[in-house]
Amino acid sequence: MSMVRCDGVVQIYRAQDVEVVALRDVDLVIDRGETVALLGPSGAGKSTLLWLLAGLSRPSAGRLWLDGVEVGRLDQRALDRLRASKIGVVLQNPSRNLIGYLPAAQNVAFAQRAVRRDRRRVRDLLSRVGLDDAGDRPAGRMSGGEQQRLALAVALANSPRLLLADEPTSQLDPGAGRRVIDLIKESAEAEGTTAVVVTHDVAVSEALGRTVTIRDGRVGSEGRRGEDFVVVGREGAVQVPPEYHHLLPPGSMARIEPLEDGVVLRRAES
Repeated sequence: MSMVRCDGVVQIYRAQDVEVVALRDVDLVIDRGETVALLGPSGAGKSTLLWLLAGLSRPSAGRLWLDGVEVGRLDQRALDRLRASKIGVVLQNPSRNLIGYLPAAQNVAFAQRAVRRDRRRVRDLLSRVGLDDAGDRPAGRMSGGEQQRLALAVALANSPRLLLADEPTSQLDPGAGRRVIDLIKESAEAEGTTAVVVTHDVAVSEALGRTVTIRDGRVGSEGRRGEDFVVVGREGAVQVPPEYHHLLPPGSMARIEPLEDGVVLRRAES
């Protein structure tokens, strides 16, 4: 069974009395234990999709399943239980994940409220993010990079089935970034945690098992084992990657020529 399934997901929000379509007919399946990097330009809809997967908002249209449960059928209490027991979230601003006046260790312990508290796991997570000696320091007095690492430890505290992280290495040096990547991968391998990470960090996207690129609110392409593929969307729509726009610029006409194993597009001469 998949951990995430999106079927024609649409998300619309209002900004200054204008309706903005952030996601358009997103179809996406992520298997349990997969590690996926969400890529794409700013404003493409990556963070919006992450919020939907976190249960922090509901789709405007379409259907979304998390761990086999359709989100649209849950009342708010059931959705809150799902989030507390199965989902760990690292927001782009790490301080929003933390209780500033509590020491680092208590932040991690508090995140275990939905499961049995495990002091050894608290110590282990702090060690794995390089905060061995920071357990007694209030989270609000930490640097941005330390808060980012602590936020990941907090998100993993209850051994979530689904880890969602928004730019988890943006404030880290390369060494600390590698430690964060390693922890995400180790959690997937050892505990079966499914990870979906929004990132612009090439080191993150190359380290995870799969990439999904969002453009203009749609899934435009996917990458597996170092090879990129365009994704055929609903009604046969295909997004031409930006690096090929000089060959097929927007508005140009092309001929479709069949091959034995697919088709080829050839730009029509005007």
